[in-house]
Amino acid sequence: MAGQSRSSNSLVVPQANQALQQLKYEVAQELGIQIPQDGYYGYMTSRDTGSIGGYITKRLVQIAEQSIAGSNSSFR
Repeated sequence: MAGQSRSSNSLVVPQANQALQQLKYEVAQELGIQIPQDGYYGYMTSRDTGSIGGYITKRLVQIAEQSIAGSNSSFR
């Protein structure tokens, strides 16, 4: 089962997958969490995987806010 994803989540922009994977590894490294090389997350704690997901969400919200703030400044 290693390497197979059972997730029902689908990306709105499939080309974003590589960027999200890179972000996942960056966040994990910042948190000091080792991501399994074989892709099997079964041995990771829920706390660790939740922390990675939470920080990814936080970072994506920050990026969106910066993007919105940048586009709104052109309307002033």
